[in-house]
Amino acid sequence: MPEDSDKPEDDLRTRLHAMETRLRRMREQRNGHNENSRRAADSRNSVQDQARELRERIKGRMEEQKELRNRAKVHQGKRDEIQSQMRELISQRRGKRGEDGLKPVVIQLSETLGEIDRIENRIMTDGSLTLAKENAMLKRLKTLIAKREELLPIAEEFQIIEIDLGDMEGSIQLLKAEADAQHKSMLEANKEADEIWEEIKPMLEERDFLRAEGDRLHNAFVASREAADKVHSGMKALLDQVNEIRNEIKAQQEERERIIKEHNQSVKDALKTPDEDEQLATSLADQLLEHGSITLGGARKGDESSSQRTSKEKKKPRRLGTTRGNKN
Repeated sequence: MPEDSDKPEDDLRTRLHAMETRLRRMREQRNGHNENSRRAADSRNSVQDQARELRERIKGRMEEQKELRNRAKVHQGKRDEIQSQMRELISQRRGKRGEDGLKPVVIQLSETLGEIDRIENRIMTDGSLTLAKENAMLKRLKTLIAKREELLPIAEEFQIIEIDLGDMEGSIQLLKAEADAQHKSMLEANKEADEIWEEIKPMLEERDFLRAEGDRLHNAFVASREAADKVHSGMKALLDQVNEIRNEIKAQQEERERIIKEHNQSVKDALKTPDEDEQLATSLADQLLEHGSITLGGARKGDESSSQRTSKEKKKPRRLGTTRGNKN
């Protein structure tokens, strides 16, 4: 085979080697990106787990703080109600009414209970009451009982202290002491809530840091995955080219093997003798059966006459006998 026929295949093999080298580098690059993405994902998941645990702790402490704030508000409401009752008693002691013209619930309840007791005692003890007067008192009693039923739930909600309107000064002192106690409880609850908030603030900062770190690691994971996908797409395109070159080299090898095989077969057929050539033997046999003779090769006319002459000379008779010489 000529040397020039191997040159295209050599060029293809050179290109194939370069592409395979590039493909290995790209595979290593893709694997590096995938490894980076796995590390980023593991770190991100770890950070997110820490952030999740921290959020649960913050949530628990926030609920405790909220409960304390609500407790402080309850104490504040009781304090304000007691102070309102106390101001009303002071105003009554001075012969004044409240600023808004309304009496506190405890005053209203105490006055209502007192009036109910007076009416009930009078109905039971006063025998000089007329029927009309008694009916009017019963109607008033019914109204007072309805008002009492309306005020009792409100008084129970604020745990209002029962006061004695007959002892104004003692009731005022009692209300003042209870208002101070509620105010102190409110301050203690708020202080405890503030202490919890001081614990929560660094936890919130850590939560924000973990959230930012988780976002950074997630972005790194996404970037690595995108880079790996991009390299993988390039590998697929390059691999298609590599397969094309391999198929082309394979086709050239098959074509060269076919040519060599046909050349060897033609040489082998040219070197065959008649007894080795089955096709020639079959042809000669058919000719013998058809003509009764077989002519192998040819002869010239000169050769034929010479042959006949030689044959005649061979047929001339030979004289037999001896010739004796005469001595005399």
